[in-house]
Amino acid sequence: MFVYKNGVYYIDSLHDAVESQGDEKGNKSDEIYISIPDDKWDEFADEFSVQVYNNKADYKRNSLIITVLLALLGGVVTYFISGHALRPIREFSDKIEEVQAQNLSDSRIEENNVKELNQLGISYNKMLERLSEAFEIQRQFTANAAHELRTPLALMQVQLDLYNSASHPGNDADTLQTIKMVTEQNDKLNRMVKTLLDMSELQTVGRDDKIILDAIVEEVLADLEPLAVEKNIKLIGKCEDATMIGSDILIYRLVYNLVENAIKYNHPLGQVTVTAYQRNRHVYLSVEDTGSGIPMELRERVFEPFFRVDKSRSRELGGVGLGLAFVREIVRVHDGSICIKSGKTGGTIFEVTFAQHSM
Repeated sequence: MFVYKNGVYYIDSLHDAVESQGDEKGNKSDEIYISIPDDKWDEFADEFSVQVYNNKADYKRNSLIITVLLALLGGVVTYFISGHALRPIREFSDKIEEVQAQNLSDSRIEENNVKELNQLGISYNKMLERLSEAFEIQRQFTANAAHELRTPLALMQVQLDLYNSASHPGNDADTLQTIKMVTEQNDKLNRMVKTLLDMSELQTVGRDDKIILDAIVEEVLADLEPLAVEKNIKLIGKCEDATMIGSDILIYRLVYNLVENAIKYNHPLGQVTVTAYQRNRHVYLSVEDTGSGIPMELRERVFEPFFRVDKSRSRELGGVGLGLAFVREIVRVHDGSICIKSGKTGGTIFEVTFAQHSM
């Protein structure tokens, strides 16, 4: 509308310039009669051409200014109107982003004035209830199964300890081998049950401790030094000051499992290097070994429960196949990420990153 009015204004100005040269009596028709002496015609043509050129330039300039100003004004108005209209959707999206398995009950969406979003919120809350029930059933099943298994395993362990504490000169080699195998497998089952029980209770552990990660790394290296000496593995710690918020117990278990895994699956006379540092709001932890490495196609699967890259060697080392699965769950509940890379010497590097929102 403004551009149209602008054009009409300049056309009318040209019309007036021509009409002023017309018959003084005037003419109400659409036709314009101009009476200009021959000696003044060239002068009129020059002046009229200049006026047409100026009007054209002014029209282009003013039209561009009007278009830009109205576009900016319209964009600003649209931004605020759309922002206000989409605010419930944005809040809904932010709420969904905060959902974790441990806070399902706190992630419900309150009633909204927008009818469509209100119905979506109701469906979302019902979904959260179903998920919460499913997670609770799964946790209870794992916990109950672990508790039920602990009793017979404990009785078996007591009987084996009693048997091993006494001498049995009449036993042959096969009997001794069988007793040894049963003892080892019972110990393995005990460790597996303990890990399953810890994993089932993972969501209930508080995660508001102030953790000095470099101190935990030093503690883990000291605790695993005997195992490293037994395997002829050198432990190296390269840690800077790093502080984070989380569960002190779970982070210790994470570092312990990664370092223990690096020791067990390393080459003799190899080394394990643990690095920890903090940059801005991120805390980084890496554990590097000099072992045989993990094939690229299996790097995601190593975090699956009971998955083993080398089954024969895993049985020889006595693992239960839950260590890395537990590590991934600990990283997940701390809003972190973990990945596997190849080391410079062909070994494996486990890299863990934690984003710290507040300290």
